[in-house]
Amino acid sequence: MNARMSAAPISPVASSSPECSFPDRVATWAERSLMLEIETWPKPGLVSHVDTGSHTDMDADTFRRSAIALRPYFAALVAAGMRNASMTVLRKIGLRAERAMLSATGGVNTHRGAIFGVGLFCAAAGLREAGLVDARGTLGAVVRRRWGREILAGPRLPDSHGEMAGTRYGAGGARQEAAQGFPSVYAIGLPALRDAQSLAPGHDEAARVQACFTLIATVEDTNLLHRGGAEGLRFAQQAAQAFLDNGGVGDPAWEQCAGRIHQAFVRRRLSPGGSADLLAMSVFAMELERWPSDGSTVEVE
Repeated sequence: MNARMSAAPISPVASSSPECSFPDRVATWAERSLMLEIETWPKPGLVSHVDTGSHTDMDADTFRRSAIALRPYFAALVAAGMRNASMTVLRKIGLRAERAMLSATGGVNTHRGAIFGVGLFCAAAGLREAGLVDARGTLGAVVRRRWGREILAGPRLPDSHGEMAGTRYGAGGARQEAAQGFPSVYAIGLPALRDAQSLAPGHDEAARVQACFTLIATVEDTNLLHRGGAEGLRFAQQAAQAFLDNGGVGDPAWEQCAGRIHQAFVRRRLSPGGSADLLAMSVFAMELERWPSDGSTVEVE
C-alpha cells in the first residue's frame, strides 16, 4: 500500500469566474466530482489515491486522466439539455465520451457508469437552467420525467458487467436506477453526505467514506454481483452495515476499521463500482442542487 496522501478539499465551483459559461461551470464540477471520488479512502475494494483496491489494470492516475478527458463531453451534455435534446442525442455524446475515456486510459473502462449517471445529471442541469422544467425539482426528477421512458427503451449493452449481472440475478442496475430518477442518490447518498457532517465536522473525505459505505450497505450493486455473485453482494452489504452500526466515521478508530474492510474486499476481489458511481453523483448533486436557476418553471411530463 502506498503512503497515505491527503485528499484535496472540495472547492465551490459555483463561485467560479462569471465569464465561464453555464455548461463549462457544470462540467468543471462534474470533473471535480469524479476526482473527489478517487480522492477518498478507504473505499472497500475500490481504486483511490492510496492504492488500487481489487484492480490490477488501473490506478488513481488512470481515473484522473479519464476525468479530465470527459470534461468537454459533460459540457456538451449540459448544452444538449439546454436544447431539450432527446435521449438519442445524449446517447451519441455519451458514446463519444466513452471513446475519449478509452483513449485516455489505454482501453481501460474507468468511468462508463459515471458517464451515464453524471452525464444525465449534466443534461438535466441544462434543461433546468433553460427554464424547461420546474426549477424546484431535483436533477433526478428531471431525468425521470424527461428521459425515463427513453432510457428503459434504449439499446442494451451485452458486454456490460451490470447488464450481465442484472440478467443473471434479476437486479435492476443503472438503467432502472436512472429511469426512476436515481433514488439511491437522493434517498441514500445525499442524506449520508449530509449526516456525516455532524459525525466528522469539516472532514469532507470522511463524509464521502460514510456515504460510500452507506451506498454499499444498501444498493444492489451489479458490479459486486458480477465479481462475487449473490454471496459476494451479501458479504459486502453486511460488512458495510457493520461499519455503520459501529458508528461509521463517528467512531474514533473509523479509518482503521474501514481499512480492514477494504482489505477484506481486496482479498475477495470485490469492487462495488456501482456504489462508486453513485458516490460521485451524490457529490455532484449536493453542489448542483444548491445552484439557483434563472429560468422559468414549465413542468416536463
